[in-house]
Amino acid sequence: MNKQGNFNYEKLRGILNFRHDASLPFIIAGPCVIENFEILDRIASALCRFSKELGFNLVFKASYDKANRTSIHSFRGPGLEKGLEMLKDIKAKYKIPVLSDVHSAAEIEKAKAVLDIIQIPAFLSRQTDIITAAAKTGKIVNVKKGQFLAPWDAGHVVEKIKHAGNDKIILTERGASFGYNNLVVDFRSLAIMKEFGAVVVFDATHSVQTPGGGGSVTSGDRRYVMPLARAAAAVGVDGIFFEVHPDPEKALSDSANSVYLKDFKKGLVNIFNIAKCAKKK
Repeated sequence: MNKQGNFNYEKLRGILNFRHDASLPFIIAGPCVIENFEILDRIASALCRFSKELGFNLVFKASYDKANRTSIHSFRGPGLEKGLEMLKDIKAKYKIPVLSDVHSAAEIEKAKAVLDIIQIPAFLSRQTDIITAAAKTGKIVNVKKGQFLAPWDAGHVVEKIKHAGNDKIILTERGASFGYNNLVVDFRSLAIMKEFGAVVVFDATHSVQTPGGGGSVTSGDRRYVMPLARAAAAVGVDGIFFEVHPDPEKALSDSANSVYLKDFKKGLVNIFNIAKCAKKK
């Protein structure tokens, strides 16, 4: 893999105007899906307050459409136009970069006008057309490594994006399939993917999923979100991804895996303490 044009945390900071401590992993956080503006605003307000109090760099994440739900009856969100409008309002109100996932190349033209980071969902991480279309926007592209991909396979994803003339690449680890309805995290992947010249993020929320494990919904166990995030901090990851909600039990997507908003700040303190120790080694 040609390592020219590597994208590192410092370049990310410059593009997104991060102002806080670069020694801490940046945090991508927000609700799994946009439920309504009131909840979206409440979460964004709390996360911005935590960012200021703890001194970490924040990217706000929420999906305007969850196209990969288990059941046809599952809530998907407000859709492309309404969802982007709400994300645009959050971005303007709190002066924070925003991220959402796209599910087709056709969405990207509208999405790029609002999003600072375009996310490619794990199930689409081999789809060349959508990856190429996202790359051609010149935006930062975050690819969630598919549950079915080995970390060394992510090199091909990086090559596709660079071939389109874009080197602003984030690779996100979110666990690998382990039998049916289960995922396991191989922490070697964080170091392996770093070799491809990309910023590397650990998705603590989706790594504790049991896909389809709830029958008609994906289940999981939020008890393991913070322990896995602490392990990623010890490895020295660039960023960590969380889904948070004021009342996860009532969340309309990923309710079993989302972190309680009221507990999030305390969990981050432990993660950042570990990250600081890891930096000293």
